[in-house]
Amino acid sequence: MGNRPDLRGFSELRPIRVERSFPTAAPGSVLISAGNTIVLCTASVTENLPPWMKEKTSGWMTAEYRMHPASTVPRSERRDRPDGRATEIQRLIGRSMRAIVDLEQLGPRTLTIDCDVLKADGGTRTLGITGAFIAVVEALSAIREMLPDPEKLPIKDSVAAVSVGIVEGEPRLDLCYLEDVDAAVDMNVVMTGTGRFVELQGTGEEATFSEKELSDLIGLAKTGIKRLTEFQKAALGDLWRF
Repeated sequence: MGNRPDLRGFSELRPIRVERSFPTAAPGSVLISAGNTIVLCTASVTENLPPWMKEKTSGWMTAEYRMHPASTVPRSERRDRPDGRATEIQRLIGRSMRAIVDLEQLGPRTLTIDCDVLKADGGTRTLGITGAFIAVVEALSAIREMLPDPEKLPIKDSVAAVSVGIVEGEPRLDLCYLEDVDAAVDMNVVMTGTGRFVELQGTGEEATFSEKELSDLIGLAKTGIKRLTEFQKAALGDLWRF
């Protein structure tokens, strides 16, 4: 056991819970939680493309990210438009999904991912990516007969994300909020199920970090991504066919 707020070991993920096909109108919908962080991830499909893609035959994927007003204490103000942080996060989610979906095979349609944070205790963007992948697979499975090859989803690999950081001199996996605000170094790592990096976002908070510390953090992240991929595979069951 570690001296973490929730008594986890330094290399332990928070407990993960996944509820697939959560009641929404979207063909892909997942309620996912890691500890006290809860995110509703949906994937919707429309048979059109953004105006700037009107001459294209490939598809497009985009994402939106919002914090529910009651996801934090005190209550946050409801916003019609994303602020700078939300814009940066939703772009990250979109990039992560486009990295593993074959947009040519998706065809001239748009898949929109919505990640709505219902409760925030750190790691909302990384949990959003992990849950969004499950929702995307559900949505693509729902339109399988409309795709060029109904026997194979246009997915090249799985993708998941996790946070790591150095807190009180120790590298830790999957930071909760109290650890995130105290971290001397924090990093978000997005990786595929086959171990390829999609994105690394890391910074020293009034601190620097060595090459060894960076290596330790990446090693922790790889361990976490492997476990998250196993959760995704278990949650998708027979849909894990791509």
